[in-house]
Amino acid sequence: MTRVVVLTAVDVEARGLARHLGLARVAGATHPHFRAGALELVCVGPGAGHLDARVGGLERPALLVSAGACGALAPHLEEGELVVPEAVLDAAGARHATAEVPGLRRRGTLLGVAAVVATPDAKARLWLETGALACDMESTAILAWARAHGVPAAVVRAVSDPASRGVPPDLAALVEPDGRVRTAHAVRVALARPRALADALALRSGTHAALRSVARALARLARAHA
Repeated sequence: MTRVVVLTAVDVEARGLARHLGLARVAGATHPHFRAGALELVCVGPGAGHLDARVGGLERPALLVSAGACGALAPHLEEGELVVPEAVLDAAGARHATAEVPGLRRRGTLLGVAAVVATPDAKARLWLETGALACDMESTAILAWARAHGVPAAVVRAVSDPASRGVPPDLAALVEPDGRVRTAHAVRVALARPRALADALALRSGTHAALRSVARALARLARAHA
């Protein structure tokens, strides 16, 4: 029986976590969908735009988890550092409480944003305005969906880009609405902007570090629900 459903935004996150956790691809799935033991993992796209279509038909889980990378707002957070917030702040400033996660200590808040935060200056403003440790685009929607369906939900994220580094819009635009990465367009971006390749490599390294941290946390969570 699946006890924990883990949701990511991007197929790179889903495939990376599945590899770290030893999850098998679900036969016949037309989107990134993996399963083994207590865990089921589904990619729901940026902003969780495919959440209802891809999760609505699954067996009701004991816990829903918004997982993957996040952008640090607090200057002290380092690349790969785990973020398990007590609450998520939406665009209106409302707090959405998260469920307790066995074996993981919750602290602070995560900020839900409508688009990637492109510059360190923008991150600094958000940190000063909200006090949130980090930001992502999916957790607000996932918590709202879980609340509407009577399912406890938690957030288990890790930092891919520290407060000193943003995510340039041209790199963010490589991700399709369904979560796939348009790798064929990456060359065009690299040719159009001299620093694009360096930025892409830094983001790739940070994402890998984040996924390793999240995978370790999810492994502990899976053992607690086995």
